[in-house]
Amino acid sequence: MTTPLKIKRLSAQDSSDFPRWDAFVMACPQATFFHRAGWLRMIEQVFRHRGFFLYAERNGFIEGVLPLAQVKSLLFGHSLVALPFAVYGGVAADTEDAAVALEQEAQAIAKQLGVDHLEFRNIEPRHTDWPAQDLYVTFRKEIFAEEEANMLAIPRKARAVVRKGIKNELISHIDSDVNRFFELYASNTHRHGTPAMPKHYFAALLDEFGSDAEVLTVTDAQGRPLSSVLSFYFRDEVLPYYAGDDEAARDLAANDFKFWELMRRACARGLKVFDYGRSKQGTGSYAFKKNWGFEPTPLHYEYCLYKRDAVPQNNPANAKYQLLIKTWRKLPIGVANWLGPMVVRNLG
Repeated sequence: MTTPLKIKRLSAQDSSDFPRWDAFVMACPQATFFHRAGWLRMIEQVFRHRGFFLYAERNGFIEGVLPLAQVKSLLFGHSLVALPFAVYGGVAADTEDAAVALEQEAQAIAKQLGVDHLEFRNIEPRHTDWPAQDLYVTFRKEIFAEEEANMLAIPRKARAVVRKGIKNELISHIDSDVNRFFELYASNTHRHGTPAMPKHYFAALLDEFGSDAEVLTVTDAQGRPLSSVLSFYFRDEVLPYYAGDDEAARDLAANDFKFWELMRRACARGLKVFDYGRSKQGTGSYAFKKNWGFEPTPLHYEYCLYKRDAVPQNNPANAKYQLLIKTWRKLPIGVANWLGPMVVRNLG
């Protein structure tokens, strides 16, 4: 007789099951960095959302996990998402019955909470009959074992920009805090008319994930910060996730140099995959990554709709947010940094 699965919920207040959860995530091929247990503390303690980190257990062994969070906003709606602030999510499971049981539990929770919709940010499709968001793609590429092979794999035009940064005597540094990163990041988001995450969130990422979260900052020869990136490390992958640049960075080629330095250092560490992350089709970041020789892979964001008729479009590409974006650019940056966390926590 087959032992039935039990669906349990991880608790941020009792982290005794965190090591078991993370051990499963590290071993499960479907899992990503955003399936790690530490995101529960990010969700609940930084953003003050309710987390529902579910796991399927049988005979004392975890067979699947599904990290979820409830986001409730007057402006952006009421949702249950796997996972807010992450590019990848959805269920990660060793068995299909565990995956099904976790998704069924998620749907039951969604109905109990009365959300407008349930969202799974899948890499691979699972519910082809559900409405889907086809706006996003991801860019991933192999890191070769030799540094020069990685340089030569960058297309000629982009490679010339990297070499320009080297010629300009730019220097990369690993920072022990988020101070220089946040100043560049917040300035960058302000110029683009979008709210910035709170500084304490980035500090919490370094504290929660330790050496698996890292800040690399590029300076000129005189030590002036020009460009910075906060990256995650997962198994044999590096994921540059949050970035920011000074306005002078473009002329000095600091942005391209920054990503080259991250790739070069990842190569030296023996890592195998450079995950350039999510971009919206038709945007500047999409073109930038293509220019580096990365090919897009569609992401499958699937939705179960309860109180809405269409997939939500809570992103800058939505025309109804253009006035807000223009207004945000005109705010003093101190005001924008104060207001930003109150807005962005509800975007997810």
